[in-house]
Amino acid sequence: MTDASNILLYVNDPAASARFYTRLLERDPIEQSPGFALFPLAAGVALGLWRRDDVQPAPQLRAGGGEIGFKVADAAAVDAAYESWAAQGVAIALKPTDLDFGRSFVALDPDGHRLRVYALGAAI
Repeated sequence: MTDASNILLYVNDPAASARFYTRLLERDPIEQSPGFALFPLAAGVALGLWRRDDVQPAPQLRAGGGEIGFKVADAAAVDAAYESWAAQGVAIALKPTDLDFGRSFVALDPDGHRLRVYALGAAI
């Protein structure tokens, strides 16, 4: 089977989204043009931000139909990430909450894409 290598988000303004993700991920894009930016994530996986109007074929759905998950070590790391992101002014859709799979919160990027920070395990 072929391994996945990119997560692509369709965005209104790649430069603004790149600034958001540079701050959030604490790293610079490895590629950037007026219509696209690419950030390294885990080994062999990257996050691409593609200008919505340039995507071929044109997307039919808008943001919010899925999530990017960021797994952290434990519930304390979820809470620490929440405090950091909230202090940066990141929009929060769900404050830290204990769910069936563990603790998590959901933030939104400038285009409304959902970003879930979570730790697996028993709720506290």
